[in-house]
Amino acid sequence: MRRIAYCSPINPVHSGISDYSEELLPYMAQYVDITLYIDDGVVPANPFLATHLTIRPLPALAHDHAQHPYDAVLYHMGNSPAHFGIYDAAQRTPGVVVLHDLVLHHFMLQYHAVHRHDIDGYRALAAKYYGDNGTHIADRMLQGIFDDAVFDMPLCQPVLNGAQLLISHSQYVVDHSARIAPATAAAVVPMGVPVLPQTDATALRAQFDFGPDPFVIASFGHVNPYKRVEQVLRVVRNLRRAGVNAHYIIVGSVSPNFALAALVRRTGTAECVHVTGYVSAQDFGAYVAAADLCINLRHPTAGETSASLLRLLAAGKPTAISASGSFLEIPTDCAMHIPLDNSETDMLTACAFLVHQHPAFAKTIGAQARALIERTHTLSHSAAQYMQVLTRHYGWEEQTIQRPVLWDDVPASAENGISRLPQPVLVPASAPSAFAAAATAHAETTPWAESSLRNSIATLFKKNS
Repeated sequence: MRRIAYCSPINPVHSGISDYSEELLPYMAQYVDITLYIDDGVVPANPFLATHLTIRPLPALAHDHAQHPYDAVLYHMGNSPAHFGIYDAAQRTPGVVVLHDLVLHHFMLQYHAVHRHDIDGYRALAAKYYGDNGTHIADRMLQGIFDDAVFDMPLCQPVLNGAQLLISHSQYVVDHSARIAPATAAAVVPMGVPVLPQTDATALRAQFDFGPDPFVIASFGHVNPYKRVEQVLRVVRNLRRAGVNAHYIIVGSVSPNFALAALVRRTGTAECVHVTGYVSAQDFGAYVAAADLCINLRHPTAGETSASLLRLLAAGKPTAISASGSFLEIPTDCAMHIPLDNSETDMLTACAFLVHQHPAFAKTIGAQARALIERTHTLSHSAAQYMQVLTRHYGWEEQTIQRPVLWDDVPASAENGISRLPQPVLVPASAPSAFAAAATAHAETTPWAESSLRNSIATLFKKNS
């Protein structure tokens, strides 16, 4: 069998890529022998990893590869400090880069400033690829001013230029990478996620104590200023003013740079917004099952493919997504695409009313979403696509399944309940600022346009008919 070195964060490192790799590895290992390389000192939380795979520290990769060369080395790169060691290893031993985020600017800032203590190195890198404007943005970033302009300065060149092959989960990233590093070969491999049995949400929803006939909206994953939470809060306010017992659950951690409490206060939604913090895979599945409408919005985009979105679609949930980046590759009959213009809040409100008032619509779009995942985003399909891409690039013989799935670590059934219940957002008791008070007063006296709702619903029916 071919031998692959697989470099990735794994749990207990809190990263979506940790979960991703732990789900994918048992399927890829059906085809090849895999040695897993992780940060030195990390003890895997998943016992199946040590039972079924050889695990080595990342600093040992260069020596191991020189002594007994691997047929391929895979580096999973994302835009977080969890990838410092992986980036170091990739610079020493080039291989295949699986790029989970096109924009690595935040990673490069932290890598140079925190990991290497080399601020000048970060500034030089920004200047090298983006000139005086890059230097200006770098200086702002170093001052703690996180400028949206970095999304147009992905700073992924050092990763792409050193790669033997780029693998991405979207055509969006492949196309943008081709303009940045045209000499680097690239291929798309669909991301895989577990497709779990669907769960009756009645008992789960009873745990929430949200009152009679609640309409549960939920978003999933780490919340930062780019997840469009303010727009969702406005939608919740619109629903409640219309007599809907709407509640919004934020499933995931909240960035310290995101003033959630201030937004909740400004929109007057404190009684119906709840936050879980980071949750287990079991609780994640339970919250998905309990939701009536799922939200996965983001703008600007770092070019990521959202594993949490694919899990929502796999669960057969009606889901609203931003019409941008790789999200545009999701068919419009499988998710509700929300435009990034002045109609964003109106369109999102229309989606919510549509799902609330038309169960048949919600059921149909959810079923189409699940069917999409079953066709092209299962873990077995993703592993097979990885093997095809590597075989074609390296000129291997055809790779076929040599053994059963090494383990099947499916999260416990969501029917077991939720172990970590959501908590209300703690809104400061102090009086709001003059600006916040004025904004709240304006919102309370400005009726939401019914004509916009009618137009938005007509558009949604046209897209999904």
